[in-house]
Amino acid sequence: MSDRHPHQHAHGHEHGREHGHEHGRRAAGLRHRLAHLLTPHSHESADKLDSALESSARGMRALWVSLAALGATALTQAAVVAVSGSVALLGDTVHNAADALTAVPLGIAFVLGRRAATRRFTYGYGRAEDLAGLVIVLTIAASAAFAAWAAVGRLLDPRPVTHLPAVAAAALVGFAGNEWVARYRIRVGREIGSAALVADGLHARTDGFTSLAVLVGAGGSALGLQLADPVVGLAITGAIALVLRDAGREVFRRIMDAVDPALVDRAEGAVRAVPGVREVGELRLRWIGHRLRAELAVVVDGEATVRQAHAIAVEAEHALLHAVPRLTAALVHADPAPTPGERDPHLALAHHLTA
Repeated sequence: MSDRHPHQHAHGHEHGREHGHEHGRRAAGLRHRLAHLLTPHSHESADKLDSALESSARGMRALWVSLAALGATALTQAAVVAVSGSVALLGDTVHNAADALTAVPLGIAFVLGRRAATRRFTYGYGRAEDLAGLVIVLTIAASAAFAAWAAVGRLLDPRPVTHLPAVAAAALVGFAGNEWVARYRIRVGREIGSAALVADGLHARTDGFTSLAVLVGAGGSALGLQLADPVVGLAITGAIALVLRDAGREVFRRIMDAVDPALVDRAEGAVRAVPGVREVGELRLRWIGHRLRAELAVVVDGEATVRQAHAIAVEAEHALLHAVPRLTAALVHADPAPTPGERDPHLALAHHLTA
């Protein structure tokens, strides 16, 4: 089965379309109705749109709340940097400020994601979140470079750190603010399926631990070790680099349409259980923003009528929407099982296209 010919017998069903399919397919139909009662959802397009908008609204709320929290944290730390001269705290402050500002591209992405699909952007604007993820990765890289530059400069020109109790207090404030924001962003990001928001939360979590590292620098300075502060600054740079690696990998996978293989297995299992499905052909899942779409082919009885094949395709779509979290649409293509001696028309088409 190839997806290069979505004509005639391709069944594209948005989750919101009213289905005229029959649920009375013996035992499987009964199981389906029980599942529908236990996990109720609506097929109305308005309900699906409301769910998508609610996800975007939750993402926006998470961004602005975390922006306020990290902004207050960075301002508090900046005041202490001004009087203490701690380069380790400076690196932590810059990183917190950068983390707060990542709310801007993510916020723009969530707003764009609410826009309806057009004839040019037929899948909508959900992929703007992936672009925002790239901006976040670049921001993390820039903050790491600045922290390294400040630390190396202080190693070459050591200076004492003053107001050590205030530096220690600012470090604790940084840890508390970042850990709270990290938990909030990660939780909301996973609930709505936003890789960019999860990456931003992981970024904030590492910032919290780097804030604690500032305490080590303050302790070393209290003992008279002038190099302790810039050395901790370099350690913070290393921690930021680890976050950069993880966040970059997550965003890269999303841009390359990577999905968890367990989701593919789950989807295939759900479709195979549909009465009338003889075989599952190609199955593709892709993220568009924080929502999933599916495209798959199913093999049905070659003697089935068009209406019967259509009903099986609808049941397959319905099973997918129940089984795969955050899946909002599926394109199901029904192929007739070839009769003995019959040549697969897909192979003939593929030969014609490559000839």
